[in-house]
Amino acid sequence: MTPLERRATVTLSGLFALRMLGLFLILPVFSLYAHDLRGSTPTLIGLALGAYGLTQAILQIPFGIWSDRFGRRPIILFGLAMFAVGGLVAALSDSIYGVILGRALQGAGSIAAAIMALAADLTREEQRTKAMAAIGMSIGLAFAVALVGGPILAHWIGLSGIFWFTAVSGVLGITAFQIGIPRHLHSQIHRDAEADPAQFGDVLRDGQLLRLNFGIMILQMVLTASFVVLPLALRDIAGLDASKHWHVYLPVMVLSVLFMTPLVIVAEKYRRMKPIFLGAIAALGLSELGMFELHNSLYGLAAVLTLFFTAVNLLEATLPSLVSKIAPPDRKGTAMGFYSTFQFFGAFLGGMLGGWLHGQQGLGVVFMACMAITLVWFGLAMSMRNPRYLSSHLLRVGVMDEQGARMLVQKLTAVRGVAEAVVIGDEGMAYLKVDKHALDEQALAEVAGSKTPVVSIGL
Repeated sequence: MTPLERRATVTLSGLFALRMLGLFLILPVFSLYAHDLRGSTPTLIGLALGAYGLTQAILQIPFGIWSDRFGRRPIILFGLAMFAVGGLVAALSDSIYGVILGRALQGAGSIAAAIMALAADLTREEQRTKAMAAIGMSIGLAFAVALVGGPILAHWIGLSGIFWFTAVSGVLGITAFQIGIPRHLHSQIHRDAEADPAQFGDVLRDGQLLRLNFGIMILQMVLTASFVVLPLALRDIAGLDASKHWHVYLPVMVLSVLFMTPLVIVAEKYRRMKPIFLGAIAALGLSELGMFELHNSLYGLAAVLTLFFTAVNLLEATLPSLVSKIAPPDRKGTAMGFYSTFQFFGAFLGGMLGGWLHGQQGLGVVFMACMAITLVWFGLAMSMRNPRYLSSHLLRVGVMDEQGARMLVQKLTAVRGVAEAVVIGDEGMAYLKVDKHALDEQALAEVAGSKTPVVSIGL
């Protein structure tokens, strides 16, 4: 990477991490402290926990489109400002309704798509994979830090203090963005990283992609609904003081990553994606059953949570990979845009479901409902086709007319290892799906008439 690419990658990864950390920090503690808020009920507590997901889901794709039209910088700065204002509103509120409003405002600063598009603007094709991977890892790290750090911060500074922390994080994000990102940017459409409105219908009619979108929605529903009641089970039934919940979350997260990593390698390297994927869904359902049966035992809960987070981490890693494998090469950005939309909407639904069930039927019913939803997902995933183990690749081919683009597609698909090719003549780009083990890169470069190396932009 060039110095500019490194600086942009670090800055944008940091922005993503700060924002997601602010959204996740209350996940392990909100149910424990929200009862002190005026007007709080279990249903409203769940709504507050998931409120950010609704506004994020609604604005996820529009923010990306607006960043094409109005520029990346103003959209991202506006989103960070909304995040800071949302944290401020929640911090100053003594009622559950104010916290709901604050969380909704935080979600309204929906800059994920704009950040991904900006990362594509600021990196060359051959370096883009590194930038996207760094951003992805920052999200996972933020989630782990939030689980461990949330109980500690809540003990030190209280719930309002966490919201003040998120407001300050938004301001720090604005400052980092102003320092780390060039002011004069050249933006363009990147079909590998952005949603294209012209492709919405095709992507939404794809049954395989819809299965994956439904899957990430269910995963986030189960995760958020579980955390409506899990902290209460740890404190009120298992008897662990709220300030010590991180004693459970830290070893559980470490172990889950250790267990998950070799499974990801087996799924990708040895082409066992579908059985590993189905096994993770089954493990998620079994862990919910375990929480129902063992939520009165601290050690039982810790063991079940290890299984739960192993499944969650494994599914969070494999679902985007499956989207990339299944989506047509020129529609990956659009497919990922809808994937993220379903993801955040699932968080909203999970908060609502968990809060309502907790208020109506009690803590254990939430775990059983999550298990039932997971079984539905397992049934749908069983009918999913085995994925083709192809990588998305990008190749600069030079601007050409429509006839030239059609001829080039024929030549590209004749190259050994190229399974699909789409050439966008006015962009001068070829979007490919290739088998990395069989690809003849030299022949591909010769056909494209370019010395630019073939570039992997995703699994």
